[in-house]
Amino acid sequence: MTTFVQFHLLTAYPPSNPNRDDQGRPKQATVGGAPRLRLSSQSLKRAIRESSYFENDLAGSMGSRTKRLFEKLKAKLVAEGADDKAAAKAAETVAAIFGKLEAPKKDAPDDRVATTLAFISPEEWRLAEELAAKALAGEKLPADKELKKLVLRRADGAVDIAMFGRMLADDPDFNREAAVQVGHAITTHRVVAEDDWFSAVDDLKTRDEDMGAGHLGESGFGSGVYYLYACVNTDLLAENLGGDRALAARGMEALARALATATPKGKQNSHAHHPLASYVRVERGPQQPRDLTGAFFRPVSGGDLLGASAEALEATAAQIDRAYGATSDGHLVMNVPKGQGTLDEIAAFAADALRD
Repeated sequence: MTTFVQFHLLTAYPPSNPNRDDQGRPKQATVGGAPRLRLSSQSLKRAIRESSYFENDLAGSMGSRTKRLFEKLKAKLVAEGADDKAAAKAAETVAAIFGKLEAPKKDAPDDRVATTLAFISPEEWRLAEELAAKALAGEKLPADKELKKLVLRRADGAVDIAMFGRMLADDPDFNREAAVQVGHAITTHRVVAEDDWFSAVDDLKTRDEDMGAGHLGESGFGSGVYYLYACVNTDLLAENLGGDRALAARGMEALARALATATPKGKQNSHAHHPLASYVRVERGPQQPRDLTGAFFRPVSGGDLLGASAEALEATAAQIDRAYGATSDGHLVMNVPKGQGTLDEIAAFAADALRD
């Protein structure tokens, strides 16, 4: 029976703009008829992948999302002494396995990228390099379908691909279903993004010449307590990692720590936002997952938004348990304002789902 691990987090952000829309303003959503600030799931997953817990603790087990496999393969072959044109031909043959390449440019025929991003695991990257070297040496390579089987993998040791999945439009057999679902984070209370204008001074402009600013601009920002929900299918996570439950447990521990500490980095130099989660609830069990966004369809209010948010979340969890029965075999809470729990305990509790 599948075991799910679910995370519910409350994080207070200062005035900031970590995730912008196409107008450069904080992303927003209407929930329960009230305006809220929002952090997209994509921006959160990117922040998690870039966190120190993933980059350091999972070093060597991380994939690369890129359009530039052709460029890197060609550069490696050339660095090893290959002719430029021969290297380009070999690199093109292999890079095309992960997706179509853009047409050659007249002024730079060998400067080519893929038309779509590909999520490539370390093992697939190594196999691609080996295959490119064989192509360069003149070794006859198999036809398209068999060629792809030499490189593409349905499961291997890339933790981030195992967690967040990938889609290869031309080769759905090698897609990977995401073992981790991440919701859009929303503020638990009513918030409207604010506008600000800023100026910059030209250091070399004299007061006699012009007393005005050298530049004027506008920017948006907002502040609030965000609720974030994430759900992990532990069986699928281990399956995507080729059955390596020890690596899956390491990944789960890194995920728990990153969820509590990682943040999208938009406008970070302007606002210095480095928030840590003030409240984390982690649950595990075979029961059907459920998020607790409904706790905030009526916006919380009052002088203690963080405390009111935690109370609303716990009350909703208890109400659902009363109506449907226990929705997990057990849970653990870290509540920073109340001095309850630690992140170490949260991470261990989550990872134990793969060690039991």
